[in-house]
Amino acid sequence: MLQAWFVKKEFKVRAAAKASEARKRIKEEIPDVVVCDLRLPQEDGLSILAWIKTNYPKIVVIMMTGYADIQSAVSAIKLGAYDYVSKPFNPDQLFQKINEALEIEDEWEEGGANIVQAKKTAQKGDFVQGTSEEYVKLYEYVDLVSPTQLAVLIKGENGVGKEHIARLIHDKSDVKSGPFVAVDCGVLSKDLAASDLFGHVKGAFTGALSDKTGFFVSANKGTIFLDEIGNLPIDVQMQLLRALQEKKVKPVGSEKEIKVDVRVVSATNEDIEFAVDNGYFRADLFHRICEFVLEIPALRDSKEDIPHFLEHFLKKANKTLKKKVLGFTPEALEILLNYEWPGNIRELKNVVNRMTLIETGKYITKESIPSHFKTKREQTEDEIIHEQEEKQRIKDALRLADYNILRAAAILSIDTKKLYAKIKQYNISYE
Repeated sequence: MLQAWFVKKEFKVRAAAKASEARKRIKEEIPDVVVCDLRLPQEDGLSILAWIKTNYPKIVVIMMTGYADIQSAVSAIKLGAYDYVSKPFNPDQLFQKINEALEIEDEWEEGGANIVQAKKTAQKGDFVQGTSEEYVKLYEYVDLVSPTQLAVLIKGENGVGKEHIARLIHDKSDVKSGPFVAVDCGVLSKDLAASDLFGHVKGAFTGALSDKTGFFVSANKGTIFLDEIGNLPIDVQMQLLRALQEKKVKPVGSEKEIKVDVRVVSATNEDIEFAVDNGYFRADLFHRICEFVLEIPALRDSKEDIPHFLEHFLKKANKTLKKKVLGFTPEALEILLNYEWPGNIRELKNVVNRMTLIETGKYITKESIPSHFKTKREQTEDEIIHEQEEKQRIKDALRLADYNILRAAAILSIDTKKLYAKIKQYNISYE
């Protein structure tokens, strides 16, 4: 159906029903765009994507996915896919994405830039380098550690740009010509995390209908970025430690080991030392992944950079939304400077997009800023009482558990991650 539809749109189209057939056709006549389903006979779409990006990095890849595979689609984006569409979809939607991708490539070609490098620059384009003392020191450290083989641990709150820093390390490293594979450990299924990271063979477990290439093999000769590494289950932590020590991985259900040569960059927004001390993150793995530590400042700690960030994202929003907003009124800028930005740069980008979209004048005014930026809501008496009671329950559970986080979490019937967040929220001493 898609082939016939694209032919009508005057595209030259080749189709393949199997992975082996797709590889053959791509070799015979390198296409501009590959549209690939995540579920295929013999192999999954991610393995085809990894092969394309290794051998033909200029090809634009758009993945098709069912609703249940959205997380796999997100993984595909991190492996280098341009975008994905969820089935069922309107062919016009796919047509628009392809046109956007080809327009971007035309711009890169006209600028005389190498497309592979241009893609890397585009991926980093959502962030702009800060000029505050904290940011200057951060980027100096990035320059120092990137050419080395040291395993890097990046610390920082949600939204500060940990993946951006990981990509910079990769781009400045000796393996920059290899793949960059980003893995969000926080969304990996507890039961399938080992399969996602190290792969599996057909029949290894119920639902393993074909061999699967894990993220580590996909990242061979490149960099793997393990975001929110503190969320990995203990048994997977042990397998990860072995993979890092021996530079080998064993797919689930296989007796054969696969050699891998991968630069490891990890990240966390938690107090991982606290996790080590309380037994839910392995100390030996911690020492393996944090040979060098980078800390990204929260936006509220580098407020002198906010006007710079606002201007950067306003330019991007104008281009994306086809608007011509010139800047911010003094009143609007004052409100934005005084805001605490709990979501950091990610929140700032989203807010600028929203303000740019709804603004009808030449400048963003205070009327375009969300109301919660301007007022601080007072807690009700019931909320205060609830927080006091919750804080006391956590203190009691910690005492009963002799300050062992795992046992205290079991007493409270919550997971350790949530318990730690509450401890941090209420500033409870746990020593």
